[in-house]
Formats: sequence, structure tokens, C-alpha cells
Amino acid sequence: MIILIAEVCLVLGLEPITIYFTPLAWTGYVLLIDSLIYYLKGDSLLMTRRREFMVLLFLSIGFWYIFEFYNLFLKNWHYLGVPERRFWRYLGYFWSFASIWPAILLTNELVLALKIFKPGAINSNKRLSSTFIIVSIMLGTVFLLWPIVIPSPYLAVMVWLGFWLLLDPFNHLMGGKSIFADWVKGRRETLYALFVAGLICGILWEFWNFWAGAKWEYSIPILENLKIFEMPVVGYLGFLPFACEVYVMYNFSCGLWRKLALTSAVATKKSPDLV
Repeated sequence: MIILIAEVCLVLGLEPITIYFTPLAWTGYVLLIDSLIYYLKGDSLLMTRRREFMVLLFLSIGFWYIFEFYNLFLKNWHYLGVPERRFWRYLGYFWSFASIWPAILLTNELVLALKIFKPGAINSNKRLSSTFIIVSIMLGTVFLLWPIVIPSPYLAVMVWLGFWLLLDPFNHLMGGKSIFADWVKGRRETLYALFVAGLICGILWEFWNFWAGAKWEYSIPILENLKIFEMPVVGYLGFLPFACEVYVMYNFSCGLWRKLALTSAVATKKSPDLV
């Protein structure tokens, strides 16, 4: 209903709905996908894991600002039609950014729940080699530093891959969810589902953005005039690794939280009682 009402208001040109159309549409999308997941599994972020969902909203805003930082060097996108008054402008920013991680992670969870990709033979004894882990971390570090040291609009692919290469091995070392580790063990559906989730969300982002009153435009110097909506066709490929980065960054934050909580618990037990 939220998506439908927002679409009708957009066609009628009713403000401020036209200005906040993108976050409104994504609010409806998150509610829709979460309820489908709950219907299929009996478990979902909004229905049974609300605390995790609330934390995810704030993490999503913070994580996306990391990419906004990189855009200062890449200059791949800019915003148009945003409100002039700071409060209303940042309301739109925060609301929109808060929907990014929930949208992709929920879509990924839905794709897995639908069992579109059949799991292959699993070998739980296989692990990532130390050589692979070191090379991946080194490559990720180089990819993330290069656009800052030598800025260029052609280096977006390094940012879309850098966090995946850097953080996923750490997720594996911390005993958390790892795309690379799943692949080695035979769980290929993890990567495939993320690719599908990234593509679905990417197409919807560009579709809804194209008609919105407040929107973003791209400056991608590769086939820039060959576009679907506002996005050059080649740019849609970036949504595939971006979905993996969303997954990896969130699981890395979860792993860090578990480590900090465990360290705090151990420290508390070892400290002498104060009378």
C-alpha cells in the first residue's frame, strides 16, 4: 500500500511525496519483503528480530557514508532536487541511506528462502588457505587506498570490490559468515543469491530514482550515454559485488560485536569482586 500510494502521489505531482518518493518506496519494499520471509520461514527481521533491525538501520547510514566519502574522490554521482533546508535535506538522506542494507540483506534472505539455487555437496572440512587470506586482504587494502591516493572516476570497481576482499577473510577468521569460505565448502548459493539480490535492488533503485523529485545522477565515463533510467548499462554490474560488500560489512560488524562482548565478559569474570 505504501508503494502504491507513493506511486499515485508521484504521478499526481504531490509534494512532499515526490521529494521523499525514494525512501517511501523502499520503506514499502522492506515491509513487503520482510513479511514474505516471515510467511516462508516463520522468522524475519521485523517480526522476530526487531532489535537487530533497528541496529541495522543505523549501520546502514554509517556504512553508506563510507561510500559517500569515496565519491568525493570518484565523483561518480551527485544529488539533484534535494530540499534546501538542512533538516529536511538530511531527513531524506538518512531515511534513504537507512534502507540500503535492509533492502539487500532481506532480498538475499528471500532468495535463499525460495530455494532458487539448489545447494551442492558440502565439505565442512575445507577452509580458506592462509595464502588466499593474505592475498585477499592485501588486494582489498590496495583497492581501497588507490582511489584516495590517485583519484579517478574509472576506479569505482576497486571500491565495489575492496571491502569484500578486505573484510571477508576476517569474517572467516572470526568464525562468522564468509562468502569465500562458503564457496570453498560448496555453498555456492550464498554468492548466487547475493548477486540476484544486488541486481533486483539495483534495478528498483534506478527505476524509482528515475521518476523521483529528489534524485541522483551519474558521471560514469564508460558508455555513459547508453543508459537504463539514470544508470549507464555497465554500472548495473556494480550492484553484484556491492551486494556482497553489504553482506560482508554487516557480518564483519557482527563479528566485531561478538568479539568485544566476549572480551568484556571474560574481563568481568576475571576482575575481583568489589565489596
